[in-house]
Amino acid sequence: MPHGQYLHCLCGRQNISLSNAVNSIFNLHLLNITVMNRRESIKAIGLSAASAGALLACNDDTAKKEGAAASLAQAEAGRQAFEVERNNKLKAQKFFTEHEMKTITVLADMIIPADDKSGSASDARVPEFIEFIVKDIPEHQVPMRGGLRWLDMQCLNRYGKTFRESDSNQQLEMVNEIAFPLKAKPAMKAGVAFFNRMRDLTASGFFTTEMGFKDLGYVGNVANKWQGVPKDVLAQYGFADDKI
Repeated sequence: MPHGQYLHCLCGRQNISLSNAVNSIFNLHLLNITVMNRRESIKAIGLSAASAGALLACNDDTAKKEGAAASLAQAEAGRQAFEVERNNKLKAQKFFTEHEMKTITVLADMIIPADDKSGSASDARVPEFIEFIVKDIPEHQVPMRGGLRWLDMQCLNRYGKTFRESDSNQQLEMVNEIAFPLKAKPAMKAGVAFFNRMRDLTASGFFTTEMGFKDLGYVGNVANKWQGVPKDVLAQYGFADDKI
């Protein structure tokens, strides 16, 4: 009903003053506003509940992801979850062929053979380390693959066999031509560069393992116990008979 009609009705039926009628209309406006506000409030409550539900679901999903990331990080001490995830992806990939890996194994064991003190490079899983490092640092890929092929071509031309298929004397003869940069012939320059890289990777892989640490006698940071000045040092400086 329009406001003018509503005013006329109130005045005629209840014989109230105009001011009372205006007050009544004002109160009705307040009632309408209250009803509207209540409806809007209900809508707002509904939207808030929906938003809260979505937020909780989002938080729950985030918490699950963070929990999974934390579990992943715990698998490798000292590494962030993203590092562990990246490493796992690299480990799942394969770069070297089976033939190349066997050649790398032969070379690595020639560089660090087993002795009475420790195992060989392959015992310390150096070939696997090299496989990983060329994926982690792709700059190694072309020089390593190219060097392995260069080595095979040299042996095929000399012995009619690839490097790994050659006998131990032939392998040693070939390696001796590229293992000593100052003595190597200019024609062996590419082989020298390859073998230098292979030697560096082998040493890095071996001496960062537990086997390599023990081979070096490296014990890391350990607590010391003072036992006094060694007797031979005291004797050297003429304090052998003195109590210090």
